[in-house]
Order: sequence, then C-alpha cells, then structure tokens
Amino acid sequence: MDKRELGAFLRSRRERLRPQDVGLPSGPRRRTPGLRREETAVLAHISTEYYVRLEQGRAPRPSAEVLAGIAGALRLTDAESDHLHVLAGTAPTRTRLHRRDVRPSILALLERLPRTAGFVVSAAFEVLAWNDLAAALMEDFAQLAPEDRNLARRAFPGPEHSDTPLYGISDAAEFRHQVVMKLHATLARYPTDPAVTGLVDELRDTSPDFARLWERRDVQPAPMLTKTFRHPAVGDVTVDCDTLTLTDRDQHLVLYSAPPGSPGAEALALLNVLGAQASDHLY
Repeated sequence: MDKRELGAFLRSRRERLRPQDVGLPSGPRRRTPGLRREETAVLAHISTEYYVRLEQGRAPRPSAEVLAGIAGALRLTDAESDHLHVLAGTAPTRTRLHRRDVRPSILALLERLPRTAGFVVSAAFEVLAWNDLAAALMEDFAQLAPEDRNLARRAFPGPEHSDTPLYGISDAAEFRHQVVMKLHATLARYPTDPAVTGLVDELRDTSPDFARLWERRDVQPAPMLTKTFRHPAVGDVTVDCDTLTLTDRDQHLVLYSAPPGSPGAEALALLNVLGAQASDHLY
C-alpha cells in the first residue's frame, strides 16, 4: 500500500469534480475546488474521519468494498479504479523489477513485418527491440547507449536538450501526456524498481512540464490512432498507429503502417530503401 500516493490520487480526483457532477447543489461559493471531503465520504458510505485519514496517508489499508464505494463516489473510470486498487495494495502486483527481455518470437516477428515500422517498449518506455524501418523512421537505436533509448527521456529532454526534436511527430503534446499517465501506472506496479523510480525522479527534477503533468495524476491515456512524422529526408509520413500489449512481460509492440497506395505507404517504402542512415545525422 502506497499511502502517500493513494492520498494524493484521491485528492486529485476529488478536486476535479463539481457538486453538480454527483447530484449535489453547488451551494455558496467554495474556497477550494471540487467536492468537499465530507461530501465524498457521504457518497462513498464511509465516515468523514476515515476518508480524511486516507487522503492524509494515515489510514490502514481499505477493504475492496470501501474502495468500490470511493470509486463510485469519485466517478472513477475503470482504469482509474484499477489504479486505485493497485495503490491500496488490493490488486495483484507483478514482479519487483519490470522485464526488459523480449520474447524471441516477437524479435522474429519484427523482422518479418512487411512495410511496417515496429518496435518493442518496456513498461518504463525503454526501446528494447526494433526493425530496420523503425530505425529509418525514428533513429538508429543501435547507435545509442541503452539509457538513451528511452522515449520518456526523449519526450522530456530537460533544459540542456530542450531543442532536441521528438522525431517531428504531430502529436508531441499528446504523446508527452500519455507518457506521464503510463508512468504513473508503471510506478504503481513497480514501486521498488530503481529503474522506474529513478526515471520518474529524474524527469520530475529536470522537466517542469513533466512535473506539472505528474501532479495531475491522470491515468487513462487516449488511444493514438494516427501519427504524422515530419521526416527531414522524405517529408511528412502519416501512419496508422497500433499498440499491442505483450501481457506476459508487461511490454508493448508498437506498429506504424499505412494503407497501400497512400502517401504514407510511399514514404515508408522510400525509407525502406534509404535505410537508417537517412535519419542518423538528423536526430
């Protein structure tokens, strides 16, 4: 049970709600945003004292029934409710360290994919494996040290690398928000993994944007269905974006493809010919 993070998450969800969102009168002007603690407690069918202690990180582990009541009171989504249970220690957790070894069958699949850029990322956004077209579209990850293959670091490079481009993608702001949301969930699953905790601490210290988004404690990213890369060698490359979850290792296989005959497909075909050297000196 992560008492401190559980309390902060509850507070952030409570403060985003308005009384009218849960069927309560707005009443006189309020000094703080969102629902009052006593209102949340009434809606969750628990005592105000106990709810206050939960937000302050002083309460014992709540039962599944109490968490369900709080989730209903705060109008949590399924993803937020799952996150609440993980923080409270009432949901199954994975091994202490997140996995970085990629299944051999996935490595083989990457090489067999026709006209598709594909790569595998860990729960902490480390690029673990990739095919040639992904290297040509993004960068040649083989030329980077393992710690520099992290897409979260690429998204929030810190002030000394603030001019580092994020592969020219059209949805950079949305991607950064998604990174923060997913890292919140990753930290809840691996609270003692030094690679995860160290990454989060580093980004909070070096990136004001990351720190600001982190305090929002959003945990349900919107799916990214299409993405446009502004590639210096071939111009704009618009692709379909599909992410497949590899549940046994808590990894994701990301695939960028384009419909046959589309400008995006033609650009990918050209990149396939040019190879990774097309972007080696550009990113």
